[in-house]
Amino acid sequence: MHGPNIVIVGGGFAGVEAARGLERTLAQGEARVTLVSPTDYQLYLPLLPHVAAGVLTPQSVAPSLRRMLRRTAMVPGGVIGVDTEAKVCVIRKITGDLVDLPYDYLVLTPGSVTRTFDIPGLADEARGMKTLSQAVYLRDHVIAQLDLAAATTDDTEQAARLQFVVVGGGYAGTETAACLQRLTTAAAKRYHPRIDPGLIKWHLVDVAPKLLPELGDKLGASALRMLNARGLNISLGTTVASVTKDEVTLTDGRVLPSRTLVWTAGVAASPLVDSLGAETVRGRIVTEPDFRVPGLDGVFALGDAAAVPDLAKGDGSPCPPTAQHAARQGRHAARVLTARLRGQPTLPYRHKDLGLVVDLGGHDAVSKPLGIDLKGVPAQVVARGYHLYALPTGSARFRTTANWLLNAVAGDDFVRTGFLAGRKGTLRDFERTDVYLTPEEVTARTRAHT
Repeated sequence: MHGPNIVIVGGGFAGVEAARGLERTLAQGEARVTLVSPTDYQLYLPLLPHVAAGVLTPQSVAPSLRRMLRRTAMVPGGVIGVDTEAKVCVIRKITGDLVDLPYDYLVLTPGSVTRTFDIPGLADEARGMKTLSQAVYLRDHVIAQLDLAAATTDDTEQAARLQFVVVGGGYAGTETAACLQRLTTAAAKRYHPRIDPGLIKWHLVDVAPKLLPELGDKLGASALRMLNARGLNISLGTTVASVTKDEVTLTDGRVLPSRTLVWTAGVAASPLVDSLGAETVRGRIVTEPDFRVPGLDGVFALGDAAAVPDLAKGDGSPCPPTAQHAARQGRHAARVLTARLRGQPTLPYRHKDLGLVVDLGGHDAVSKPLGIDLKGVPAQVVARGYHLYALPTGSARFRTTANWLLNAVAGDDFVRTGFLAGRKGTLRDFERTDVYLTPEEVTARTRAHT
């Protein structure tokens, strides 16, 4: 196959939609498209809390890349450095081997990682909710705490195992706390008669003064009332001061005995950005409205790691790092690249947000489709309808619908898989943020091979 090589970094919403779009718009032999991704599926991140709660199976939110992409070559690994002068990517394959991959056009969609802070104990004790493995691990961990609490005769240990702390009042944190709180309540009621349900305590902590501020005051307050009614303890205007394996200390002075800290306090652009030498804003690569990275020939950036101007707002701010924007940017990037290859003018990315949905489990939800405030069952219908629409394959939609129906009828058996039992489950364990090369290491490697 002839033609320039288009290398897409990352198999998330933006990268996969870009690859799918190129397969539709490019003629056979017009270009080679290569996707570099450590996984062979596209993770539908918004439904991870349902996986953690056992409502959905992992396969439901992990559609196969090979089912979606037929003409795209796939490299199983992650790009850990880029030499933009030599036009070479350094790839760490899933075997650990390093290989170099030349490109003519580079589409950077490396996504984001969990944002952390220099808080004592955080790196060693916090669990995240950014990957499929983290969701499965967290479910096992929470169920294990119930099993261990039911087996112990030590009241202090039992209280600590039954107290859970989630940090982050955005979508991920709120949905995770809501869904897992339903899991522990149902599990204790059905299978753990020795556990007093009143001892199970879930804390949702956020430094912001409001819950889900993106939804506005009215819907944010509605979500707060729903969660309070279910017994969640919500603490705003505070965060974690320190954490050990036995307790979480908050900045307001409270000390919570707990064996579980779930950290969902925002995201940061992939560390790959640091190897590029490109201009950034708040850690995200600055781009033109058509995704071109100024000063880097043939490089385009989109998705969570890119600060793409939000022309719909017109105030110079970048598009927010959401799945909705990432998917639409990926489709538009395919049109931009096709135009560039054919010597045609490119159009800027412009998209008006369709709205926001927050699924709190059961009949609880708040949604804002097209600016309309909804709560309760109508919001739940909109939320789940949107997720089914956004899932990229028919098989994923079928599995998700079947899982929702099965869970509603038969409930959950609350079993642990155990296949990640030997890992501590820290952010570093699953997100691998320590494997990236410095710009100097990238240059030294690529120059040595030329």
